[in-house]
Parts: sequence; C-alpha cells; structure tokens
Amino acid sequence: MSRTEISTLGEFGLIRHLTAKIERKNASTIKGVGDDAAVLDYKDKEILVTTDLLLEGVHFDLIYVPLKHLGYKSAVVNFSDIYAMNGQPKQITVSLGISKRFSVEDLEEFYAGLRLACDVYGVDLVGGDTSVSMTGFTISITCLGEGEKGKTVYRNGAKENDLVCVSGDLGAAYMGLQLLEREKNVFNGEKDFQPDFSGKEYLLERQLKPEARKDIIEMLYKAGIVPTSMIDISDGLSSELLHISRESTVGCRIFEERIPVDYQTAVMAEEFNMNLITAALNGGEDYELLFTVPLGYHDAVSEMKGIKIIGHITKPEHGHILVGRDGGEIELKAQGWQSLTD
Repeated sequence: MSRTEISTLGEFGLIRHLTAKIERKNASTIKGVGDDAAVLDYKDKEILVTTDLLLEGVHFDLIYVPLKHLGYKSAVVNFSDIYAMNGQPKQITVSLGISKRFSVEDLEEFYAGLRLACDVYGVDLVGGDTSVSMTGFTISITCLGEGEKGKTVYRNGAKENDLVCVSGDLGAAYMGLQLLEREKNVFNGEKDFQPDFSGKEYLLERQLKPEARKDIIEMLYKAGIVPTSMIDISDGLSSELLHISRESTVGCRIFEERIPVDYQTAVMAEEFNMNLITAALNGGEDYELLFTVPLGYHDAVSEMKGIKIIGHITKPEHGHILVGRDGGEIELKAQGWQSLTD
C-alpha cells in the first residue's frame, strides 16, 4: 500500500482531502466544513451538545484496533450520549492530534469509519481541527443534537416505584476487550496463550464496533413513552445506575437474574475464570441505554424487543441493592472505568 506523507498536503489540504466527499443530510446544517465556523439552524428545537476525548494508550490500542473501526466507534459513542438525552444527533466536529507515524492513507481509513457512522445515523460532519501530536493519536469529537421541547430526558427524573430498564445485553464489550488483550500478549511473545477468535465474533464487534441505540429511542417514541431518567452505559451498569440514583435522590433495587447477558459473554467469562455478573455490572463500553419509566408502563415495556426490566426505584434510605440469585442482597458500588485513577 502506498504511503502519502501528511506534510505533502499541509493542514488545510489534508482537511479538504478528507472531507471532500461529505454531503449534508440535515436541514439544520446551513454551512459545514470550509468556513471559520459551521452555521446551524435549529428553530424551535432544544440543542444538545456532547464532547468526547479519546487518547491512544488510554482509550484505545492501535495494535488491535483498526483505524476504520476506531473512526466508527469515535462517532458512535457521541451519538449514544445524545440518544441518552432522548434526542437525535445531527452534526459532529472532529479534531485530531496526529503524530508523524501516521500517513494520509491512515487518516483516510479513520475518516472512512467516521463517514460510515454518519451515513448510518444520518449525521453531518461540519468541521474540526488538526494538530501535530507528540504523544500519539488524539481524537476529540463534539456532537450536536436536537430534542423536542418538554421531551428531553435527564438523569435526575427517576421517581419511587419507577421501573429500571436496560436495552440489549451487558458485559460483552468488556469480554471482547479481555479477548483482544489476551491476543496482544500472544503477539508480544507470551506463548502461554493461543490465538482463538472463533465463536467470539460478537464480543469483538461489541468492543470494536459498538452501535448507539437509536432503535430503542424510536421504539419508545412510537409507543408515546418518555422515560423519567436515562443514561448510556459507558462506564458499567453499576456506575450508571448510581449516577441516576444520586442525581434523582432515590434508591434502587435490581435483580441479578434479570440482567441480560449474551451466551458468548458467559462462555468467555468462564474461560477467563471471571465472575459473570461482575463483568455485566462493571465492564463498561456497552453503550446500551439504562432508563426508568413509570410503573404504569410495565406491560408496554415488557413487550418491547430488546428491552429488559431489571428492577425498580426505591426510597433513598433503602440504598442501592443488587438482589442475587440466592436472594442475598449486595450494595452496589461504582467499580466501572475511571480514566483519572492510576
């Protein structure tokens, strides 16, 4: 494969090269890439804004993360934050810190992933910035979205007796990461392990190419259900549930037997001799939606594909409880991903 040095294009030439084929999808995008600022028109909508920073060596490892997958995931994790507010992502800006070891072709791969995510979710890429980096690849993405007035959902609206619901299944992304790290050790010369991805494709996809749950938001909208609180699961179910509980000044009670886990996740946890429920509670990067709805919606939500009721909201003095399969009770703790700890 040919390699084109970034210096042959320069900063502005690189931006023009990477964004030349980007087409506008949303009427709210008046002006995108190519001026001093993007111009957006949201009229009577509420504007939602989220920003995510991803650092090589902290949030991703290019030894096993393909650049196209990284571009896709970098965009999708921002879309997920907007959906978690019951909104719709519409535009993103992308800023990159690039070291000299990257070529134009490398960045084309990254942008191919970005563009694919924008096409799948109907989002416009409207600007950004590039700079030299002395510490590897740095990615900063800001996503703008829109929400209907009166229907934006926050973390602080959960009420006593609300149902605690979660989409999809949990722990798969974490187990995918463990699998990739194991194979990295093989690559680094540790011969105790043998490469084996067969039968584990779902785990790899959940880690390398997650999807934001646009479908769940659309399903709730069609049913006329506005959650009382919502958050996406990036740092683990336990951490996110505690965020909602503390912001809403409530307690919660969830049941181990109701937490959805995929078969591949269970098999991988056994192979690694890990506690399955610990992986589901604390693994993170699932990008599923955790939300609460009034008790009256029990039957409607129970019939929705891809949603599981895992417990209910309680008075704050009742604490944050996980009820085990044996009936024992454990106080939930925030043990998910924390980027600012050693």
